[in-house]
Amino acid sequence: MAATLDIAALRARSTAPPEGVDLTAAREDGHGCHSGKAALGKAALQAAAQAAGLGETLAALKRDYPAGPHDQPQSMCPAFGSLRVGLRMRRTATILSGSACCVYGLTFTSHFYGARRTVGYVPFNSETLVTGKLFEDIREAVHAVADPAQHDAVVVINLCVPTASGVPLRLLPREIDGVRIIGIDVPGFGVPTHAEAKDVLAGAMLKVARSEAERGPVAAPRQGRDGRPSVTLLGEMFPADPVQIGALLDPLGLAVGPVVPTREWRELYAALDGTAVAAIHPFYTACTREFEAAGRPVFGSAPVGHDGTAAWLDAVGEACGVARATVAAAKNRILPAIRAALAASPIRGRITLSGYEGSELLVARLLVESGAEVPYVGTACPRTRFSDADREWLEARGTQVRFRASLEQDLAALDDHAPDLAVGTTPVVQKAKERAIPALYFTNLISARPLMGVAGAGSLAQVINAALGNRERFAAMRAFFSGVGEGHAAGIWEDVPKAPPALKLLPKRPAPPIGEMA
Repeated sequence: MAATLDIAALRARSTAPPEGVDLTAAREDGHGCHSGKAALGKAALQAAAQAAGLGETLAALKRDYPAGPHDQPQSMCPAFGSLRVGLRMRRTATILSGSACCVYGLTFTSHFYGARRTVGYVPFNSETLVTGKLFEDIREAVHAVADPAQHDAVVVINLCVPTASGVPLRLLPREIDGVRIIGIDVPGFGVPTHAEAKDVLAGAMLKVARSEAERGPVAAPRQGRDGRPSVTLLGEMFPADPVQIGALLDPLGLAVGPVVPTREWRELYAALDGTAVAAIHPFYTACTREFEAAGRPVFGSAPVGHDGTAAWLDAVGEACGVARATVAAAKNRILPAIRAALAASPIRGRITLSGYEGSELLVARLLVESGAEVPYVGTACPRTRFSDADREWLEARGTQVRFRASLEQDLAALDDHAPDLAVGTTPVVQKAKERAIPALYFTNLISARPLMGVAGAGSLAQVINAALGNRERFAAMRAFFSGVGEGHAAGIWEDVPKAPPALKLLPKRPAPPIGEMA
């Protein structure tokens, strides 16, 4: 009955918005975070969401994920992060509610990155959106999908337009036949990056799992329990890194715990059961809140390079109550091997680095310890207390660290520092190569490599040094293709086309009287 009454209220709000509030942005399919600064842009969507009763949701997103200098995402749709988390979990169904063009793009991207799951979609039009019928359609879809023989959880993700119109996922049942129902809002006008959208869903799942664990016994991990105290790892990382971290923890009498976001629901219980949490990626604000509510200490940075590994082992020892002598013995055993690996794979050159994964500062530390000069690091993620140690270490070595970096700032670093190599996002790599500067795409070529412990110490040298050696090849290519033109003049011409003259705007003629119209 409560849900029915709320739906009626929703319909009343939708058909009769508060005076002065334009809900056009929430009533048009096909408009989202890409609609620019026009009437259907970010401000209009935010105003619509406020008017539709989602002010508290927007305020919570703003607290957890403060905006940067750019008011629109400059990477892929942020909701991809939440979608990725859901699609990578066993026995979890994911349903999107959003504009058809957005759902198509997100589905395409998810399959491009190897998802082998169906992406659910609840379509809508302006009528079902503003009358509340869309919510009823979502509820029907959830009931149809919530099969306990197949699923532990069903995730429903509101994209920009349903969030702006106030589609109330909070009114969905919390479970159906034992299947958990988790509804989240991940609008492009509220979550700045797809990396942080991973935290939105992972945090929501941890909250439910923590509540279940507090009520009584829960399922054990599929692989069983080690018996030793464990350290939970927070943040998506290369698959070999947890193995390397496990080798670092072993001399301390500790085991490596699950990686959050997890691959199945029962791993959430094991993650909450850890003695401490290592925030390998420092921006998981919602997850951190749940771990701290469960009484688990959280610490930042990661075991990258010599200095990073030494400081991280100290932090583990303090968080887990390991004797200092035991930590010192582990460091004496591990650190010489890391120092030797770094010395065996030196990197010489000036490198600018930028990305949106959240591990940019860790990669920069490893490059510096390998011998590279890194004058600039830009990350689309926010500064948090868990990134301070990495920031301070880099700044002490002359590196400018910029959080919430915009594309314009990353490109300006190319001009300011004239690097031998640029590591960055696709548009940064494109601009660098246009200037005959070797460049590597951060996500596919750098973050997809081991970074931790001894394995990480020499992992970047091969690909980085190979790229640094391409400068002469780029210069030769640029000389060979010199004169072929660019932009409107691209190609080979007998006479290079001239830029078209600026169009002159004709003065508006007054409309003729109706009687004179043909």
